[in-house]
Amino acid sequence: MTQLNQVDVQAVGALVAAVRDDEAKARTTWAAHVTWRGGFRSEAKVRGFDPAPSDEPTALGGDDTAPNPVEQLLAALGNCLAVGYAANATVAGIAVDSLSVDVKGDVDLRVFLGLAEGHAGFDSITARVRIQSPASRDELEALHARVVASSPVGHTLGSAVPVRVELA
Repeated sequence: MTQLNQVDVQAVGALVAAVRDDEAKARTTWAAHVTWRGGFRSEAKVRGFDPAPSDEPTALGGDDTAPNPVEQLLAALGNCLAVGYAANATVAGIAVDSLSVDVKGDVDLRVFLGLAEGHAGFDSITARVRIQSPASRDELEALHARVVASSPVGHTLGSAVPVRVELA
């Protein structure tokens, strides 16, 4: 097995080839099951992994036992970008010595608290990426452009994606 950036180069190449040969393999569905645990605590079960807890900080009425949903959303973007850099750097033959992504965003709680009407979500989100690599700045800029252009979570957050919440 050939690895670069601790990524199996053959596995990534095989996935790219499989999707190129059969576009139906590109269509995937992902799911999570969330269970309320009392107060502002809940947990998300994804595939066979241990449940991921969620809570609110004490300042928002929670017990501060876990990250809250908006923090998890920021983490999802950072994690998605990290995967994108690892995959795209590996495909491009770029070694990455270290990578970190700091993600932050501002939320006005007035709508969530019922004190105003309007947009309840983030006003904006900023991700700052730091890469240590022997690659040139031009190579890193090209890598960055590829990752930003192909991040599923980044595109989801940056687009008006239909969300339907149904009461069963």
